[in-house]
Amino acid sequence: MTATVEGLEAVTVHVRDIEKARSFYGVVLGLKELQFDRTAGRAVFALPGATATLRMHVYDPEEGGREPGTVSGIVFSHHDPASACAEIARRGGRVTDPPHEIRPPGFVSTLAVIADPDGNEFVLRSPPTPTR
Repeated sequence: MTATVEGLEAVTVHVRDIEKARSFYGVVLGLKELQFDRTAGRAVFALPGATATLRMHVYDPEEGGREPGTVSGIVFSHHDPASACAEIARRGGRVTDPPHEIRPPGFVSTLAVIADPDGNEFVLRSPPTPTR
């Protein structure tokens, strides 16, 4: 059987205020901050004992997904999200956002969104490849 998920990459949380979020996760919970981009409203924290990270960013209603405080996102990794999505669909799963390339500053990746029977959505993303 072909694997459709090869690991857990990150847990993503939509937030309204990145500074308040940084204070809570960094100070209140004591998590180690790995990255912070004030301009983009993004931060990444290490999760103790895990290779997966906790990521957060200020929610933009244009991006879709859940509003802050409703649901956190889980990002699964796969080296080829397109083939994984094809297999998920073949098995009766639902792809809610087909595989597409993203190019945030510094890297390129392919991502897609899949949904469980209740409509809970999960991102399926290829490992980021640095750009020049």
